[in-house]
Amino acid sequence: MGNILNPAEQIDQAFVYIIGFSFVLLFLITAVMIYFVVKYRRNNHPISSDIRGNWVLETVWVVIPTLIALSMFWVGWESYLGLRNVPPGAIEIELIGQKYSWILIYPNDKETENELVVPLGKPIKLNISSIDVIHSFFLPAYRIKVDAVKGLSTYAWFLADKIGEYDFQCTEYCGTGHADMNGKLRIVSAEAYEEWLNQADEDDE
Repeated sequence: MGNILNPAEQIDQAFVYIIGFSFVLLFLITAVMIYFVVKYRRNNHPISSDIRGNWVLETVWVVIPTLIALSMFWVGWESYLGLRNVPPGAIEIELIGQKYSWILIYPNDKETENELVVPLGKPIKLNISSIDVIHSFFLPAYRIKVDAVKGLSTYAWFLADKIGEYDFQCTEYCGTGHADMNGKLRIVSAEAYEEWLNQADEDDE
């Protein structure tokens, strides 16, 4: 798959970084709090210390949290850019939401309903829109969730990195049939994909 970065992996790394840092901070803050409660209890220090005006402490507790927050922002921003920067050579597929199914139109004008078939190892760009109400396309295996809005074209992309079947669905309540608005992503070999596309053409003739 060349030098293409998988945005799903970037999102996972950002999640692990932020959650991991949060747990470390929770442990450190709790440990320091317990230490201070024991060491500086009233029996040992009947008169509390006044630390107002201590520029060293004030600098430390401003600079360190700021650096931590900026590092989390940077990791999150990098993963966001990964989701938005589509690599060259991506296969473009139109994804249209409607009550209550997903219509997919391929580069050769082949249409499927609730079935997305793509070749292994290729970046896939989904051009997303709606013909009626607001829908929301959710592909959890590749960390994609994008609203489909009538009159508005948007997009998402993913790297088809593993052969298999994956669920996608609508996560924006769109009417009584909302719960049935589900589909399957099938990642197949390049040869199987070409055969599938050509078979569709033959059936149309």
